[in-house]
Amino acid sequence: MSSNGVTLPTGEEALQMLMEGNARYVSGQFAHPNQTAVRRADLSGGQYPFAIILGCSDSRVPPEVIFDQGLGDLFIIRVAGNIIDDVVLGSIEYAAEHLHTPLLVVLGHTKCGAVTAVAGGGELEGHLPSLAAAIQPAVDKAKAEGGDLVPTAIKHNATMTAEQLAASTPVLAHLVESGHLKVVTAIYDIDSGEVHTI
Repeated sequence: MSSNGVTLPTGEEALQMLMEGNARYVSGQFAHPNQTAVRRADLSGGQYPFAIILGCSDSRVPPEVIFDQGLGDLFIIRVAGNIIDDVVLGSIEYAAEHLHTPLLVVLGHTKCGAVTAVAGGGELEGHLPSLAAAIQPAVDKAKAEGGDLVPTAIKHNATMTAEQLAASTPVLAHLVESGHLKVVTAIYDIDSGEVHTI
C-alpha cells in the first residue's frame, strides 16, 4: 500500500515486524530503530506509522519498547484496560483512514490492574466506574466459563474490544472488509516480555 508516495507494509507484514521487534526485546538484542536526528527530520513532513496499538496505560507495557520500534513507527492509544470510547475510536479511525496504517493491534496484558479490580467487584470511586462498565462484559463472560477468572477476563476484554473495532461502522468495518486494515488481538506477558496473538 502507498500513502503520499510512502510504501507501507501489508497488515500481515506489519504484524511480522512487530513480532520480530518483540523477539529482540525478549532476548535483549535491541535494534533501537528510527531513533536518530535524521529520522526525526524525515518525519517533519508527515507520519506513516505501520501499526496502530490500542494498549493499556500500565507503565510496564510501553509499546515502543516491547516491540523495539522508534519514531513514527507506531500510532499508540493507551487507556486503562485498553477499552474504547468515542475519543479512542476517533483516534484509531484517524490513523486507519487518513494515515492508511494497515494494522491495528488491541494489546492486553497479564496482571492487568483494571481488569483485576473489576473482577474483584469492590466499590470504585471517582470516574473509575466508567472503566468498569466497559470491562464488565468480559468479566461476566469469564465468570460464565469458569476457570481462572482474571487471566480469562483479560483475554476476553482484549478480544471483545478487537471485535467491536473490526465491526465499527462506517470507517473501520469498511477498511477491514476491503482488506486495507488487519485487526489483531494480542496479550503481553508481564513476566516473560513476550507478546502472543490470540
